[in-house]
Amino acid sequence: MKSDTNHNIGDKQNTDGGILRCHKTNSHFLAYLFRMKYINRWSLMRNTNTENIAEHSLEVAVISHLLAIIKNTYFGGNLDPNKVAVFAMFHDASEIITGDMPTPIKYFNPEINLAYKNIEEIANQKLLSMLPCELKNLYKKILFFTDEESLSIVKAADKLAAYIKCIEEEKAGNKEFLKAKEAIFSSISKTDLPEVKYFIQTFIDSFSLTLDELDY
Repeated sequence: MKSDTNHNIGDKQNTDGGILRCHKTNSHFLAYLFRMKYINRWSLMRNTNTENIAEHSLEVAVISHLLAIIKNTYFGGNLDPNKVAVFAMFHDASEIITGDMPTPIKYFNPEINLAYKNIEEIANQKLLSMLPCELKNLYKKILFFTDEESLSIVKAADKLAAYIKCIEEEKAGNKEFLKAKEAIFSSISKTDLPEVKYFIQTFIDSFSLTLDELDY
């Protein structure tokens, strides 16, 4: 992989025509993002259906969007659902470079967790460095979003998507995900977000049904 050490944030290498450019060649940013479909999740588990981070990111974005709407509609929220959904689409973008680290390893101890967070930040900086200067500040707000309210929604959606994956694997007869399902549901149940509780009460049960049962 080529080094982008000369393409740091804020670089202004070319001013031809009065337009600032960070790259003399094409940007690799989008080509990298489209490789999300090659990074599989749940690598330590036997999967009935493999799941990649592109699929997962879309599901998290859809759930995040819905959670934001639920919060605004029923619980006095004032979030921008579209903005939250975009944050969610990019929440695992760093894994294009780092790969997906299994949860038992990522949270084995605080030192490993902190080290992985640092690696994620470096990976996002790498992605950001691939963009033209004019776009960097816009995507920096997405890749490094810090809005706590939106972040809590995306984190909850991430867990809900994982829980739904466990339900689907169990429905397919795979017992490999039973413990994960219990652990994730226990974590979700501790949330104080009313929109998450509403989501569980309203939408979760349908994922256990067959297609024929969904028709009624």
